[in-house]
Amino acid sequence: MSPNGSDRSPRRPMRRKLLQAMTAGLVLATATGCTYKDFPRLGMPTPTTEEAPRILSLWQGSWAAALAVGVLVWGLIIWSAIFHRRSRTKVEVPPQTRYNMPIEALYTVVPLVIVSVLFYFTARDESKLLSLSDKKPDVTVNVVGFQWSWGFNYIEPVPGVTGDAKTDKNLAAIPDRFKNEFPANAGGVYDVGTPASKDQDTHNPGPTLWLPEGKTVRFVLTSRDVIHSFWVVPFLMKMDVIPGHTNAFQVTPNKKGTFLGKCAELCGVDHSRMLFNVKVVSPDDYEKHLEDLAKKGQTGYVPAGIAQTSHEKNRETNNL
Repeated sequence: MSPNGSDRSPRRPMRRKLLQAMTAGLVLATATGCTYKDFPRLGMPTPTTEEAPRILSLWQGSWAAALAVGVLVWGLIIWSAIFHRRSRTKVEVPPQTRYNMPIEALYTVVPLVIVSVLFYFTARDESKLLSLSDKKPDVTVNVVGFQWSWGFNYIEPVPGVTGDAKTDKNLAAIPDRFKNEFPANAGGVYDVGTPASKDQDTHNPGPTLWLPEGKTVRFVLTSRDVIHSFWVVPFLMKMDVIPGHTNAFQVTPNKKGTFLGKCAELCGVDHSRMLFNVKVVSPDDYEKHLEDLAKKGQTGYVPAGIAQTSHEKNRETNNL
């Protein structure tokens, strides 16, 4: 009891200061206009495409939201443990609070707001990343997954190579909505690997996919057998490769180098050996590589995979 006979505790000003400090910290943590470069990557590799920073920002924002919630919860727990501990001079049971509607409403509304905000940013970024209509691709590659490696069909007009990707029987599994955007008279070249393949420069396992720097690349993903997942690690983007269903996404590599890729879907006994490399080079070196593949006799295309299932064809027809 205080000297003037009241029950007011001298700890109340401390409580107010603690709450004010916690509120100020949350405001400072969430109200700054920083970019993804101003924060740690939190386990993510350095982005190497124009689209990857969007994914990294979403990752960092999710961690920031989780940290803000954690700090608030930890602060309230510590505050309760310190300022509502049992008094040494009072032995009676403290007043019990039941059915506090404002607090119960707060417990319900705040998580809904947090989940809604995270959902909004996730849906916004996902729609942007999966959109194929914003920009026409400069390069199209049909990525073929099979047990236990990868094939790469470069759907490009290559000097000295005749043919047409739009009518090639090996690409019959690819829907017309993708074929309609294939280049005209794209005879094309291919590369295909085995688990024993190695990149000739880095000696990393798996075949090597070549891409031109600064060009928009569309990946058309098909499978010959089971579900795989095409993942280029520093692209921060991966997508399932599904038999009977064709997926696609596109990126614009903006950093030269050789990067690691892998299958991110458990696809059988040798799943761990489904590795590949991605080499981002200048557009001139890319064109030269396609000509080198043609000189080796790797012209045309390897079979893309299992044809579209009937229900998938119906879905695509209804969405046109």
